Amino acid sequence: MDETVRIPAVTRPVIIQGGMGIGVSGWRLAREVARCGQLGVVSGTALDSVVARRLQDGDEGGDIRRALAHFPSPAMASRVLDRYFRDGGGDGGLYRPQPPLGVHPTPAAIDLAVVGSFAEVWLAKEGHQGLVGINLLEKIQTATLSVLLGAMLAGVDYVLMGAGIPREIPQLLNDFAAGRPGQLSIDVVDATHPYTVSLNPAELLGDELPVLHRPQFLAIVSLHVLAAFLTRNDQITPDGFVVEGPLAGGHSAPPRGKMTRDDEGQPIYGAKDQADLAAMVAIGLPFWLAGAYGTPERVASALAAGAVGVQVGTLFAFSDESGIRPDLRLALLQSLTDGTLTVHNDPRASPTSFPFKIANIEGTLSDPATYAARERLCDLGFLRTPVEREDGRLTYRCPSEPAHMYVKKGGAAADTEGRMCLCNALLADIGLGKMRKNGYLEQPAITLGQDLSGPERLAETHPEGWTAAEAVGWLTSCLP
Repeated sequence: MDETVRIPAVTRPVIIQGGMGIGVSGWRLAREVARCGQLGVVSGTALDSVVARRLQDGDEGGDIRRALAHFPSPAMASRVLDRYFRDGGGDGGLYRPQPPLGVHPTPAAIDLAVVGSFAEVWLAKEGHQGLVGINLLEKIQTATLSVLLGAMLAGVDYVLMGAGIPREIPQLLNDFAAGRPGQLSIDVVDATHPYTVSLNPAELLGDELPVLHRPQFLAIVSLHVLAAFLTRNDQITPDGFVVEGPLAGGHSAPPRGKMTRDDEGQPIYGAKDQADLAAMVAIGLPFWLAGAYGTPERVASALAAGAVGVQVGTLFAFSDESGIRPDLRLALLQSLTDGTLTVHNDPRASPTSFPFKIANIEGTLSDPATYAARERLCDLGFLRTPVEREDGRLTYRCPSEPAHMYVKKGGAAADTEGRMCLCNALLADIGLGKMRKNGYLEQPAITLGQDLSGPERLAETHPEGWTAAEAVGWLTSCLP
């Protein structure tokens, strides 16, 4: 397809391509979906690590450097390039440490997060006029300000957020669009006072701050009850919703009430965990349905139920433009076509305590032997939780770190059992796994949705795989 093709932007796309993993929904995938007239979405998780590691790997093709040539502050872009870019590549995964985004981030951490988010969105928007969104997790609060500012500097059209109650995002987007400082509350364990973080675009960029437009905000919810809560007043009301069922990939809300498990240890969901679609229609805001809506018939049924469209992830995770490492994607496709692919909803894997879907693929962390071979270590910290100590200072803990360290910070040892380091594993999914000094290479853990009917059917006609454009064409094939 010609790089200069111009597609008229649509206000409400039928298909939202899900924001998956770390870099699985990368700029290449989002750009292709947007060029097809639908909403392409980049994952906003850990973009500081993604860009820093790709620069250290030599920035093959020069894509990141091309994007950063358009960043409004050349000085900030240069600081990131000077620190991370290695001409010709680095040392096979021996990546340098990067500053974390805590409650009190350093200027270098803010620079990297803003620049990383800008580059991903800018590349997704390059060469067309389609719609591009960015997906964030509400639980990763300390990164939200920097990531959203970088995305808005690149002209992002939609922001999507789940894994929590994103009630402060509408006002934050209003403030950034007006050039005002943005502020966000931070959940701190054992806090004796409220904690907030703020970021002032004018202070950060000075005269280089361009006029920003406000993106549409879609809150990802599991139930109509939460959607109704978020429409109580204008300050917290989103522009629409993605209503995500329990079969969707990645994190999902725990079942309502006391958790019960099936014979394989998976949470059992019931009628109380299904959104009332009539209630969603009555709210009066546009909504999309997600989780087991990855077939043409399910797209049509969503529209018949009053939805604007659907959000689909797993079908696009298999596509040629997916960020999943090519050998892993081919292994997934092979398992899919031979009927052996299964996806386990693990209530223990994620440090967030949300159930998390893990595809069972040999050689990944879904394999007990591979999981056991990894020495516990938390060196990225995207999913860590801030904790106020008795002396009033902050520390950070993660159930995936060594158990004795977690306990020392006031956590319960039982909370560490079965946890995976998703931060390192999801980076390994896209070929950015870290090599430790002792020679251990971080191993992947692939997340997919549990409804594989869409990929299974498309694989019947595309056994060698499919493109994002072919997936969009198939999904919309039952529509007028």
